[in-house]
Amino acid sequence: MASLKISEQQIINALCLYIAQKRQVQPQEVVVELMYDDDYGYSAEVEVNNRQQILIQANMIEALRFWLDTQQNIDPFSARLRFELHDEEGIIAFATVGE
Repeated sequence: MASLKISEQQIINALCLYIAQKRQVQPQEVVVELMYDDDYGYSAEVEVNNRQQILIQANMIEALRFWLDTQQNIDPFSARLRFELHDEEGIIAFATVGE
């Protein structure tokens, strides 16, 4: 089993690519803020064309699967994804992929 550490910036990039593809805009037009709440878990606030949307963890996983497929050439459905909150690194993710 191989494990890929996904930095906070890579998560943001994945969300930008995912939302840009869904909304048919350029990734540079998407603004993302990652969030964590003890009650609600991981989420992200995205803004496109002055419209805001909250993405829940399931949406974030879908975005990371899109990123793994299109940017990393990794089978997105063979990856087990989990998020972690670190004091120094912020919100990061790990993708565990079977070999």
